[in-house]
Amino acid sequence: MINFAQDYAEKVINGDRIAGKKVILAAKRYLNDLEKSQNDDFPYYYDNERANRVIKFMEILPDPKTMRAYPLADFQRFIIANMYGWWRKDDNTKRRFRKGMLSMARKNGKSILISGIALYEFLMGNSPAYSRQIFCTANDKKQANIVFTMIKKRLNALRSRDGDTKRGTKVNRDLISNLDDYSYVRALSKETGTVDGFEPHVGILDEYAASRTTEMMELLESGQALLDNSLIMIISTAGFDLNVPMHTIEYPYATKVLTGDITDDSYFAYIAEQDNVAEVDNPEMWIKSNPILSVPALQDQVNGYLKKRWKEAKEKGTKNSVLVKNYNMWRQAGEDSYMDIDAWKHAEVDPIDIDGQRVWFGVDVGKSSDLYAISWLIPQDGYWYADSYAFVGTKYGLESKIKADRLDYVRLQDMGQCEITKLESGVIDVDRVYEWLNNFVEEHDLDVQAICYDPAQYGPLLTQIEKGHPEWQQISVRQGTLTLSMPTKQFRDDILERRVRHPNNEILAGAMANAILKSDNNGVRIDKNKYSNKIDAADALLDAYAICFREDIDDYITDEDVFGNGFGF
Repeated sequence: MINFAQDYAEKVINGDRIAGKKVILAAKRYLNDLEKSQNDDFPYYYDNERANRVIKFMEILPDPKTMRAYPLADFQRFIIANMYGWWRKDDNTKRRFRKGMLSMARKNGKSILISGIALYEFLMGNSPAYSRQIFCTANDKKQANIVFTMIKKRLNALRSRDGDTKRGTKVNRDLISNLDDYSYVRALSKETGTVDGFEPHVGILDEYAASRTTEMMELLESGQALLDNSLIMIISTAGFDLNVPMHTIEYPYATKVLTGDITDDSYFAYIAEQDNVAEVDNPEMWIKSNPILSVPALQDQVNGYLKKRWKEAKEKGTKNSVLVKNYNMWRQAGEDSYMDIDAWKHAEVDPIDIDGQRVWFGVDVGKSSDLYAISWLIPQDGYWYADSYAFVGTKYGLESKIKADRLDYVRLQDMGQCEITKLESGVIDVDRVYEWLNNFVEEHDLDVQAICYDPAQYGPLLTQIEKGHPEWQQISVRQGTLTLSMPTKQFRDDILERRVRHPNNEILAGAMANAILKSDNNGVRIDKNKYSNKIDAADALLDAYAICFREDIDDYITDEDVFGNGFGF
């Protein structure tokens, strides 16, 4: 009996099937785990017969467009074989993978594959044997209904051919019921409202890149708390918004699972994407993000479509849209984005020890509904180390601010990247801002070179610093292109050359992703691309950089160097 997962994985590893880096990692993971499963201490085993049984079921399901059944593509068999082939050794009724993330370009059969999973669990599932709840969820009702409608069409086609299926199921507008075991399928979105006895055996998150919050994910996960064999499936193409949970939480987590930086045996990830923009000009590489090209009968049609889309995008200046939708690459929404997100990620480093070092702070004072950002730059040998902290105002409610900014400030506060105001008014407490800054400097024994600030609304903090730390130099940074143009350009160049590096700070990364470049007769400066998008942390960082960027970091000398035995005058 053929092992479809092994066959596909070996093709990918051997180079017989062109694949992107993350798909190669998924293939290596499968083969490594298959070998480890022979050892007693590995808690899972691969059941090829069970995997093939599910694949066979999926291959009898009709395509909703033609109502004909087609064999699955090799990558689809790989996904299904992984999801249904791995089981726990201590209880072979319990699945290994409880969460799966499938990401690839549009028109690659994500929805049809996930509808097959839903139908299998609805008709053939037996753990639990009764009352399996299957939910198709999305950011809005229309999107949630896409997979639900596909499930209905495919089930109706089965019902027309098989009497037992017709007698045992019922299809209504908003509900699909299994009359034999009380299981059901329904769509779910924020507009749906509460669901009685909500315990989703299977939760499908469709086009998760469009979800601004983790609300639906948390709803599914909390509903599965008492279920021991549940499943969550995330399916999505990449998106333009780099602050959404899929890009800031799920995508990095899945990537780290594949690279082995995080061990999570219950999480499966298949991410088919282009590895870089340059290879989009090579049609042979398109299969990386469009694995459906492995089907010979579809190659001419898909290649022709992609060729036309890419040609038009280059002529019209809409490359970002095509790179996102058709090549599954996360990109900023505008062609005028200030910071290339790949360059920003490439400049990421692990947090360093900043104790006893020189520091330039930048401060951007937010209104009651904004952020109050403090960013800083610390010189190292050959580069600047940048980081940031934010104070979050909640005048109009924390929940509405989280949704508007697309940043989960509660989670980020737990991570130490921000602090939510404790004042009942929701305004930012300037006394607390000063207290934090004072404690941060003392805790790390920092040598404050300057506090570089946007003068707008800075007065209260200026007064506190003058009273508490008159030795700290405070420098007003004029907010105009005449002052900021050169450092704005230089900062971006320094990120590209990794002469500025930073830890994983989601608020700062989000600000850089939101920033666009605006120009006038005097030069350029950053601005935000939408009214609600926040760039406060980036503004604060550039205020500091505008003052310190002329410092010589190539011949950087520390106090330790000066007072060490090897230094002489």
